[in-house]
Amino acid sequence: MRLCLVEDHAVAGLEPLTLTRPVYDLLLGGSALGCKVARAFEIGPGPARRGAVIRPYLAPIQTQRDPHTILNDRDWLGRAETLVVNGRWVPPAGFEPPSQNGHWVGFCDGEPACALVGPDLASVLEPNNVTDWFDELADRLERIDLGGEWIKRPWDVVAANSEHLVRDFEAEGKVGVSNRHLTTMALVGPADRLWIHETARIDPYTVFDTTNGPISVGPGVVVQPFTRVEGPCWIGRDTQLFRANLRGGVSIGPNCRIGGEVEAAVVHGHSNKYHEGFLGHAYIGEWVNLGAITSNSDLRNDYGEVHVPLGGDPVGTGQAKVGCFLGDHTRTGLGSMLNTGTVAGVMCNILPAGPLLPKHVPSFSAVLYGRVAAGFPLEQMFNTARTVMGRRGKTFTAVEEQLYLDLYEQTRLERERAFQKAHDRRGDHWPVSAAAR
Repeated sequence: MRLCLVEDHAVAGLEPLTLTRPVYDLLLGGSALGCKVARAFEIGPGPARRGAVIRPYLAPIQTQRDPHTILNDRDWLGRAETLVVNGRWVPPAGFEPPSQNGHWVGFCDGEPACALVGPDLASVLEPNNVTDWFDELADRLERIDLGGEWIKRPWDVVAANSEHLVRDFEAEGKVGVSNRHLTTMALVGPADRLWIHETARIDPYTVFDTTNGPISVGPGVVVQPFTRVEGPCWIGRDTQLFRANLRGGVSIGPNCRIGGEVEAAVVHGHSNKYHEGFLGHAYIGEWVNLGAITSNSDLRNDYGEVHVPLGGDPVGTGQAKVGCFLGDHTRTGLGSMLNTGTVAGVMCNILPAGPLLPKHVPSFSAVLYGRVAAGFPLEQMFNTARTVMGRRGKTFTAVEEQLYLDLYEQTRLERERAFQKAHDRRGDHWPVSAAAR
């Protein structure tokens, strides 16, 4: 069977996380959404078996990141029977692929999530017709209820992360701690919930607590003294922990630098939170740097529902615990205090101002003296990215530069709205409960 992951228009509801990556590359638990689908249907890697239909502006950078997946290619789609899966759908625990013969459409919560189709139907897929394509199939093919869950908003990933950390650990079946590691660390809880790669370095005076869930420590990880890690937790390869306190529900890596307190958070690769400060119920993109003592609030002081500004407009989360969502290559300065439900886009520069900072920071903007303002010139931002990536042995390529040039134009209107709001001195007004008035 061949797998084609697709994006529908609802990926806009997951910005800024999906501005720079296909939705199926979002990290949930210990693996990306697309990896969970491939594992559930037992579809291996390789260009003959994997394809995707994604937003065209992402195709060049995604080809650079994953050259083994065929993108937006109608010829490939038309060569054989294909399983087409919405990248926002996550199969349920214990999932077993349908055994029915013939073609079908799989549903989750009344919405089409995937379909097994022949070449004639697969070949008409395009990035702008995914929703209509599924709707048409629903009227023509057998319908099967598959269950699972949808990822619709950024906070959905954070809320589901702990459960998927447990599921991924069990699915991978990795258990084992060497005697070398046991001589330098303290283990609290069941030993069969801890897996540490042989190449990881665990310094003395570190604690791993598996009481509430499993812990995975990847290759090349360095855990310095006086670090405490509570499960469920996944620490990706080459990540370094500096006197960190990871309080569960955390996915980090690869190649991150983490210190201070982190709770219920997802941190994509190459991001830094080296110093003290609190990060909670948050989703952080790649190449993000959180300056020393940067902290975010993840709970209103009246315990009310948190509203998050997606595109500048407040959206109710239905949750009381919601932190921040930061796009790739965004940076905060020393002592920045992020408000509950903050959203900052890509390549933002956030500087402290004493009070809590604005909740909505559009891509390529800055926060200066507590207000949203125009960011640095693009070339200066690109030079910073070149420097940051060069320190990790990576290159800010021409393809990546073009990606951000495209995004700069795509996000222009959102920035102009935010600048006008700041100019009018309206500030950030967010719904509060009657009890808080």
